[in-house]
Amino acid sequence: MKTRNRIRSASAVAAATAMIFTLMPAGTASAHGYVSAPASRQAQCAAGVVECGDIQWEPQSVEGPKGLTDCAGGNSRFAELRDDSLGWNVTEVGTNLTFTWTLTAMHSTATWEYFVGGQRVASFNDNGARPPSTVRHNVDLSGYNGRQKVLAVWNVADTPMAFYSCVDVNIRS
Repeated sequence: MKTRNRIRSASAVAAATAMIFTLMPAGTASAHGYVSAPASRQAQCAAGVVECGDIQWEPQSVEGPKGLTDCAGGNSRFAELRDDSLGWNVTEVGTNLTFTWTLTAMHSTATWEYFVGGQRVASFNDNGARPPSTVRHNVDLSGYNGRQKVLAVWNVADTPMAFYSCVDVNIRS
């Protein structure tokens, strides 16, 4: 009888464990990185500021081929990140702004790039180094004024992929 109860108990634990892993958000094991400050669009989704789909569970997963200028990294699963009308919070900033990336998988890095209106405003070359879990870049935005969308791009060194993050700002000069 005791053996039978142990088997039932072990079966129940195994079933519960399988259910927990089934219910966990997809992508957390293959996580990467995003701009956490000022709050990027995916950070706002994760915080519940804006109602979003899958990106709310995996803000670090906006990955696509290098060279895109798309907030969703070309990924249709995260299409809401392209929608400028969703009520994104806009951060009031001066002409110099520090962007903080939160990384959950530290890939060897080619470059970090920042774009405003399709124009590259800053680039930082890491020459293939592996970054720490938090990376900060100070970017000069003095050529811009008013509400802008900054596209931040993390170009991985050893794959053809990059990670994309858009940040809505209001630049005061």
